Amino acid sequence: MKKIVTIEGMSCGHCVMRVKKALEGVPGVTKADVDLLKGEAVVEGEGFGGPQLEGAVNHAGYKAVKVVP
Repeated sequence: MKKIVTIEGMSCGHCVMRVKKALEGVPGVTKADVDLLKGEAVVEGEGFGGPQLEGAVNHAGYKAVKVVP
């Protein structure tokens, strides 16, 4: 399964790494590629949903705007 998360508030490489770590900490996520310029993350794995991804991003201090299946 692949989901795309649109994220607001990232401004540097440190932000990217923090969001990547938060997303990869969600149970079932096997990979998260975060793109600073696009302001989004492509998340892969099984057994997780949009609310878990949004929660992880928000808990890391950024804003998950939307999750596209």
